[in-house]
Amino acid sequence: ALPGAEAAWPGGWRGGLLLAVVTVLVLLALRRVPRHPWTAAVCAVLLLLAVLRPPPLTRIVTGWPPPGWTFAMCDVGQGDAAVLAAGDSTAVVVDAGPDPGPADRCLRDLGVTRVPLLVLTHFHADHVAGLPGVLRGRAIGAIQTTVSEDPPEQAAFVRRTAAGARVPVVRARPGEQRRIGPLTWRVLWPRAGTAPAAGEPNDSSVTLFVRVARGPTLLLLGDLEPPAQRGLSRDYPTLPPVDVLKVAHHGSPFQHPGLLRDIRPRLALISAGRDNPYGHPSPRTVDALRAGGAAVLRTDTDGAIAVVGAGAGLRAVPRGRLLNNG
Repeated sequence: ALPGAEAAWPGGWRGGLLLAVVTVLVLLALRRVPRHPWTAAVCAVLLLLAVLRPPPLTRIVTGWPPPGWTFAMCDVGQGDAAVLAAGDSTAVVVDAGPDPGPADRCLRDLGVTRVPLLVLTHFHADHVAGLPGVLRGRAIGAIQTTVSEDPPEQAAFVRRTAAGARVPVVRARPGEQRRIGPLTWRVLWPRAGTAPAAGEPNDSSVTLFVRVARGPTLLLLGDLEPPAQRGLSRDYPTLPPVDVLKVAHHGSPFQHPGLLRDIRPRLALISAGRDNPYGHPSPRTVDALRAGGAAVLRTDTDGAIAVVGAGAGLRAVPRGRLLNNG
């Protein structure tokens, strides 16, 4: 199938109800076209809304995203795409996933039309190949990337795509601090003046510590491997516990236990593809996170995940699997 050619459909009873409504509308429209053109036209409009699912209708039918969401992890298959709410229809996006279709659908469902900053943590295809979907129909302020342009063909793809959309590309600076709307964050990694090990672009992942005003704290680890995770722990020995952890490298078995103990996340979110060939997430990693007190959610079983609330009211709201994802 062509990327993005399918339409996402809610699962569960809501999906069944929507399918029944669409079927009834189609039958009514077909029966009434000759005698009642206006009724048929109304049915056609309702049918179009049901299929296109604009964000307000999506919220009514699926209950997702919940009102007041601050962070969302998109269901993009075996890859990463995360969204930080930054105001009305505005968000900072971190990674774009492996395919334009799911990234675009997720941002449409979230009602995001303005992206002042898109952070691409590193240049692996499962984080950057969905870039055209993020750009589709949205105002993008800038794209921020890591210092290592490896693999070079994906780095070239990002620069070529950004140039075609007239979006500037800038590099993340270690220690850099930014603020957009309710979001403030600091770039913790990659470390200044060091290059990742040969063949390890994962360890050059842009890593962000984020605070949301009147909301949670988050640590977004990209695909950092244990050597870089240990370096992060050494460089930031006073890194506080966090509310939300974007688990490194799709929950692979290669995690630094010391970092997980230091940050003690309350929610641990993992982006992984259903039935992926890598065994992500690793049961060992999931067990370690739960043993540390974290509630673990994963896109391969929970679908897209939104975070709402703060303090005692912090919770994750999974959307559930979409029928078109198998």
